[in-house]
Amino acid sequence: MLETCGVAIDAALVSGWRERVVEMSRRLDWPEQVLVARAHARDASLAFSAPLDQLLSATEVNEWAWLAALLAADHEPPLLFAPGHPAAWDTQLALHTLQAHARAERDPTLCALVAASEARGLGVLIDEDTLSIGMGNGCRSFARNALPDPATLDWSALHDVPVALVTGSNGKTTTTRLLAALTRAQGWHTAYTCTDGVHVDTRELAAGDYSGPAGAREALRAAGVEMAILETARGGLLRRGLAPTHARCAIITNLSDDHFGEYGVHDLDDLAFAKFAVARALDAHGMLILNADDALLVRHAANISVPLAWFALDADAPLLREHRARGGITCGVRDDRLVLEHGADTHDLGMIEQMPLTLRGSARYNIANIAAAAIAAHLLGVDDAQLRSVLERFGHSPQDNPGRLQDFELGGVRVLVDYAHNPDGLRGLLQLARPTSGGRLALLLGQAGNRADGEIRELAGVAAEFAPNRIVLKDMSGMLRGRAVGEVPALLREELLRRGLRDEELVTCLDEYTAVRTLLTWARPGDLLVLPIHGKLERPKVGALLAAMQAQHWAPGTPLPAAPG
Repeated sequence: MLETCGVAIDAALVSGWRERVVEMSRRLDWPEQVLVARAHARDASLAFSAPLDQLLSATEVNEWAWLAALLAADHEPPLLFAPGHPAAWDTQLALHTLQAHARAERDPTLCALVAASEARGLGVLIDEDTLSIGMGNGCRSFARNALPDPATLDWSALHDVPVALVTGSNGKTTTTRLLAALTRAQGWHTAYTCTDGVHVDTRELAAGDYSGPAGAREALRAAGVEMAILETARGGLLRRGLAPTHARCAIITNLSDDHFGEYGVHDLDDLAFAKFAVARALDAHGMLILNADDALLVRHAANISVPLAWFALDADAPLLREHRARGGITCGVRDDRLVLEHGADTHDLGMIEQMPLTLRGSARYNIANIAAAAIAAHLLGVDDAQLRSVLERFGHSPQDNPGRLQDFELGGVRVLVDYAHNPDGLRGLLQLARPTSGGRLALLLGQAGNRADGEIRELAGVAAEFAPNRIVLKDMSGMLRGRAVGEVPALLREELLRRGLRDEELVTCLDEYTAVRTLLTWARPGDLLVLPIHGKLERPKVGALLAAMQAQHWAPGTPLPAAPG
């Protein structure tokens, strides 16, 4: 796929691109392709199908066709010409270069292996160095430069494992971790990926943000795995696509404003288009699990042909009732209990207030996450007894869901730790923030540098709605993404002042861990500190600090435990 950055798109340009792609593909002896030109707010996304062993050559064809179309329309494109790049101004010379690319890349054994795998219904994982057939404990991997003849394989030893995909704007990691806990409780060795790493059962294989296809491939290739739960973020979908070719179910938790302006996503409809890509991986018995309280998801679901299941806060919302009447699966709350229903069958999963993730029923967005995970677990074969047991305990331990809606009581100071990273997420978190009588509200606030100025100001606006007594402004370690140090906190401060906060209520402390210590030192009994923590290195440090404070029965006004050396 190619993004036409900075060029006003018209029908003639797109037509010129199409004609050149079709003609060059014909001359390279590629089969007839599907072409897609998707216009969006400022630019367009241009893509076409190509042989599996010719994808790098196809990117060269795509770029050449676009630059040549610009030249033909008297635009002045940034010409890319060096040994190895096709000449946009000379079709014959470009053909010579592209034919050389295609010959070097051609790999008939790769195509034969993939075709044989697909004929047997097996998933295939491909990256630069490795091809894998099957998944988990039915997977076998081969070096790309030493692929076997399909006739030599013991195909009976290869198989897939059930896969669940989890995407959405907020709640992905919590839903993924909970679903992984549910499948482990059923006795299955479960791999899962999220923004914190790749795990098999409780063992960490890799640390960092692995919510894209690289993490999915590592999880699906792990030895002994019988089930895989894969957080699937927008960035990975748009840059690299989906790694698994088969999935048993997929969840879209919700959609909200975030990451606009990147990879053709300029509004919520663009975002929905990207998130619904998970439906393409669903197999013949797969099911897409959607949030009926999200009007955008409801609207876009009308264009989806895969089987659906719905969750909502109200088990008797009209959409859920209608879906059950048609024999469908739903999950929601009735009489303060979570109920999963399949047609006329009802599964009582327990009291909402007794589920730790709900903070005694007050965390409504986590009730939705639980409902989504419960449907997926039911589809994957987790029985009701395990569902109820896990929902009653998951979230009690800080190790269950680190960095997501953790509630600490420290010497009369309440501390909420979360990952809230966009306006909707922050609003949901702050709606839980109720200091005790006479207590004060404090907030740690920062934003990633790749958000537009308007999005950063919107986050500050949400913070201002709740009138905190103190806000400490931070940078996000590793997430400046083109911004200067301190640039985002300065923008947040400017907007907070414009919205009525006083200068003395705002403190800038760029280092996230130091900012947390600053707020804890300021706190007194009755205060509530809301700490969205985002840095990969800072999260474990903050967790260790809060655990040490609990262990030593820290009281406000006394020294904090020493920072790690």
